[in-house]
Amino acid sequence: MSLIYQAGTLNTTALTVPNLYVQIAQPQSLTLAGSSSSIMGVVGTAGWGPVGMPMPVGSVGEYMSYFGAKQDNATDAGLAVNIAAMQGASSFIVVRVTDGTDVAASAVLDGVTLTAAHTGTAGNALTVTVSPIGSGFALAVSHAVLGVSTYTGADWSTIAKTVSSDAAALVKIVLPSEVPAIAAGSVTLSAGTDGSVPGTQAFIGQDGEARTGMYALRGQGCSVATLHGLTDSISFAAQAAFGASEGIYMILSGPAGEQLSAAVATKSGIGLDSTAAKLMFGDWLWWSDDTNGIMLVSPQAFAAGILVALSPEQSSLNKQLSGVVGSQKAGLGSSTAAYSTADLSTLFTAGIDVICNPAPGGAYWAVRCGHNTSSRSVVNGDNYTRLTNYIAASLAGGMGTYVGSVINDTLFGDIRATLLGFLSSLLSQGILGVVNGVLPYSVICDSSNNSQARIALGYVQADIAVQYQGINEKFIVNLQGGTSVSVSTALGSV
Repeated sequence: MSLIYQAGTLNTTALTVPNLYVQIAQPQSLTLAGSSSSIMGVVGTAGWGPVGMPMPVGSVGEYMSYFGAKQDNATDAGLAVNIAAMQGASSFIVVRVTDGTDVAASAVLDGVTLTAAHTGTAGNALTVTVSPIGSGFALAVSHAVLGVSTYTGADWSTIAKTVSSDAAALVKIVLPSEVPAIAAGSVTLSAGTDGSVPGTQAFIGQDGEARTGMYALRGQGCSVATLHGLTDSISFAAQAAFGASEGIYMILSGPAGEQLSAAVATKSGIGLDSTAAKLMFGDWLWWSDDTNGIMLVSPQAFAAGILVALSPEQSSLNKQLSGVVGSQKAGLGSSTAAYSTADLSTLFTAGIDVICNPAPGGAYWAVRCGHNTSSRSVVNGDNYTRLTNYIAASLAGGMGTYVGSVINDTLFGDIRATLLGFLSSLLSQGILGVVNGVLPYSVICDSSNNSQARIALGYVQADIAVQYQGINEKFIVNLQGGTSVSVSTALGSV
């Protein structure tokens, strides 16, 4: 009878029995999908939610269901999500941090202790109501922002077991040694606190098995991230190092009301010179929040939000920002030019960016330079950091399939085809561009860069060269005018 094998499992050179051998070959794909470049990481405070755990969030409404309402706090993660969403961001990884003194709200109902599932002041608005229903009782947990959950059972033990099995439960039930009989009643939890403003170490967090703070963003696919409201320059080196290792563009900020000379001196003093970090000048912005009113907020979320909303070859330079109603330097609601050319030159030469009004394109708020903190002019653009990280992450996410393959010309050809196909797709989508009719990329993977000695040791090397598109930063228009100017036009052009 005929035999069926999966391709690669049968040694076809050692068959001894006459028969029909069918080999099923898996469809071969030489395509490489690009990684996401639109996920923004936010590390900040909140009045509810798990601490140190990365939570994916797609909107302000979804954020509130996990972390509660936005708070009037410069480090509030909800503000960062809201501000970035106004710039077009739509995908977030949020990590809540606390100083460790935060307390969960609680209450006692008929001798049974009810504790909020998470620490924070949002728990103080939780109401628990027990009502008779049929032959048993219903326990309803309600919150204006977090929602409503209902559990049923004949007694406290049954309801407590049901609540403990619900991963999304808003409360925890602690039964006394002698469980009382259940009865109708209602109570509102209280005494929940957020603690004090977390210190720098809480935002940075711990790396390892139980990651917290910034390190909780490791492996989450973020392309841009910010420790919202953290302005301690001591943390900048750690943030830049983390961004470089993870391929994340870290958005930093100086303290509110920062002076130009202090900003330049601080950056120079800590030796911050990295393509993985973007430092915003500490001219904080006025923001009209729908929950807390007019607030002074860090520029980080504005810059991060516009970056993740853009394709990776783009720069934040001159892109109009939404929701800004003023700045510390320009005043509330003012559109007066607050920065002279000399001021901007001082900042940009030092590798510091700023959000101001007007922008080159008109009287609107925008990021004014579009640079990272590197001192090297060929790599100091937003586009260099973002596009390099995007290409590297795409290669890391798809090229591993070739590990373990037999090394031969077929493998070289497949690798080249995959890489060229990916780069060609970037070209067709405008992420790369043709200049002077020359392709902006090349791929070498053959015997010229893979010697027999290296192959014998199991090495395969692919060399990729990619030319990025430049950003028009200094647009020069030459005008010659006057009554003596001679103008030549083609016949029939007018």
